[in-house]
Amino acid sequence: MMSESMISVDEFQALEQKVLRAVEIVRHEREARAAAEAEAASLREQLNSLTSQVTDAQTNVQTLNQEREAVKVRVERMLRQMDELL
Repeated sequence: MMSESMISVDEFQALEQKVLRAVEIVRHEREARAAAEAEAASLREQLNSLTSQVTDAQTNVQTLNQEREAVKVRVERMLRQMDELL
């Protein structure tokens, strides 16, 4: 007869299956976490690149606006000079 502290072969196999499933779940979750971390790092890189591109674009727009304003002032000055000639 088996004592209460003994477990049956079926109980042991069931426990073994549960442990194996738990190990597989942990392995899967670790892989998913690593994939998520890699994706997050990639997205951070893309964000940094896009942020830099936006900053460059803003600088270019500001420079172009300044140049446009300077051309506008020069054209207005030339038009006034032409008006004085007429």
